[in-house]
Amino acid sequence: MTVKESPEAVAQVLRHALVGDDLPDAFTLLGREWSLHRGVFPSTLSAATEVLASIVPYPEGGSFLEVGCGTGVIAVTAALEGCASVTALDINEKAVANTVANAERHGVSDRVRVLHSDMYAALDPMDRFDTIFWNVPWTYVEDDFALSTDLHTAVFDPGYQGQARYMAGAREHLAAGGRLLLGTADLGDRERLDALAEEAGLRVELLHRVRRIEEVRVMEYHMLELHPK
Repeated sequence: MTVKESPEAVAQVLRHALVGDDLPDAFTLLGREWSLHRGVFPSTLSAATEVLASIVPYPEGGSFLEVGCGTGVIAVTAALEGCASVTALDINEKAVANTVANAERHGVSDRVRVLHSDMYAALDPMDRFDTIFWNVPWTYVEDDFALSTDLHTAVFDPGYQGQARYMAGAREHLAAGGRLLLGTADLGDRERLDALAEEAGLRVELLHRVRRIEEVRVMEYHMLELHPK
């Protein structure tokens, strides 16, 4: 089931993340302490990061790529869960710095490479990964919606253009037998996502569905895997 979310309500949350003077410089998640930099979407505003970090099938001993790393919780957790190498990408330079700080905080800097990147742009053409994952900005808005701050890219994907680019470009960076994963929620436009996957020659499989009671409503988080058709 798809549930519509008001862009105005989301924008209000973003304004607080940018200018709220009550935000801490650290938070606890998954039993660990994490640094939080101002201008990075806080990983505790919803249960998405916690839920998805707990159900990602990390390739133990393999290579893991996260698109849109934010505070770095999932990228760092991948290294702590046994991935031999992790690459984390984000279009927000503040998120890049935040992920670097958390990799250092948890002693995995030697296994976590963090790059400032618009989707896959900063990768070497030869880079290949056993698993590619993105906790996508699932709030659907029309193509002409203005992304007025860095934080807007964390929750808005106009016309799902970013998700289309994610699916189309992944094949160039997946290792043989690699897995392409996408984390989303019932607030997303699943019909649009399925149509984009079809255009990219992919089939969508629901791996996990997790329901969580949050402040305003019951949220349902989805871990999807995209397979070649």
